[in-house]
Amino acid sequence: MSLFAALRLPREILFGAGQSDAVGTVTARHGKRALVCTDARFAGTDAFARMIGALESASLTVSVFDAVEPDVPTGNVAASVAHARGFAPDVVVGIGGGSCLDMAKCTALLVRHGGTLGDYYGEFRVPGPTLPVVAVPTTAGTGAEVTPVAVVSDESRTLKVGISSPWLIPVAAICDPDLTMTCPRGLTAIAGADALTHAIEAYTAVRRDADAALPQSRVFVGKSALSDHFALLAIRLLGASLERACADGSDAAARADVMLGALAAGCAFGTAGTGAAHAVQYPVGAVTGTPHGLGVAAMLPFVMAYNRPAALSEFADIADCLGLSPSDGSPEGRAEAAIAEVARLFSAIGIPADLKALGLPADRLDWTAEQASGIDRLVKNNARPIDPAEMRRLVGAAYEGRLSAVG
Repeated sequence: MSLFAALRLPREILFGAGQSDAVGTVTARHGKRALVCTDARFAGTDAFARMIGALESASLTVSVFDAVEPDVPTGNVAASVAHARGFAPDVVVGIGGGSCLDMAKCTALLVRHGGTLGDYYGEFRVPGPTLPVVAVPTTAGTGAEVTPVAVVSDESRTLKVGISSPWLIPVAAICDPDLTMTCPRGLTAIAGADALTHAIEAYTAVRRDADAALPQSRVFVGKSALSDHFALLAIRLLGASLERACADGSDAAARADVMLGALAAGCAFGTAGTGAAHAVQYPVGAVTGTPHGLGVAAMLPFVMAYNRPAALSEFADIADCLGLSPSDGSPEGRAEAAIAEVARLFSAIGIPADLKALGLPADRLDWTAEQASGIDRLVKNNARPIDPAEMRRLVGAAYEGRLSAVG
């Protein structure tokens, strides 16, 4: 297979302590009237007030929509768009967790192109540039600051739905680990586990031939030489520091590693895509209402065990990135060590070990497997092909917490 690489990223990525002070200068390069999307909690913080001051000091006219709700309900998006149209912004700034960044993307899309969110569900349905988005994450997990995806909760549908288009990639991402220092332990764990899942699924995604039409017809194209670089960086950083950041939220070095790891994971999966762990979480999340990061992380060790025969060398690389030196140094031994270490790490930071613990009812296992099997963009990106019967076996093993039943 010939060497192939693909990557789609913001024009500008800034990372480091204090970089959020540059939000005014960066935003002013893209407009004069800035709509800021955030949630009510963060809107009351000193850090938010400081960033609003920076925007105003850069001669921007600012309006704040501070009612972003978790999981971005479509009705909440409509409220943001109505607020925006009354203000007429020419740039949108998302400040907060993944929901705030997705809200900024959706608002920028609808203000520029009109219609409803449903007009854009799926891939490559955004017809052109949206209003420019500047993304300032305050959690370290989703990678939404660099990805071409916005996920919303449509009240008319059972599962969450996504809009995937390169036009949704923010023009700038400003990642300041100082903004994560007050993030609670539970959220730090869930967001960080989400990021590690992104990185591992991106690194073990299917590798496709270097077809010139591929990146023009798919948002997620599978693993490539460039996405691999970012995925391995993310695994190394998160493996070294996520547990430390959860144990001591004041550990600035660990916080920086985790945020850079989440950023790198976003750079990887924004082009490579994710796989079966994410496919299963869509129906599991719909039934249980559990956070996205919690669900994908609970599934990851089981998906790794299923994919191991098809991605043995990749899992051996992951073991190396996690600093593991098993007594059996063969690719098989290193792969097994990687799966065991991810399961151990997630247990240590409080991720449930099975789907039963997430609250998935036993009578919804068939439905969960059926729904997951139907998410083609994720299932077809998985390292190892998975048909409906295998998906049912995988979901059953994850429900019971039996890694040995996956193979």
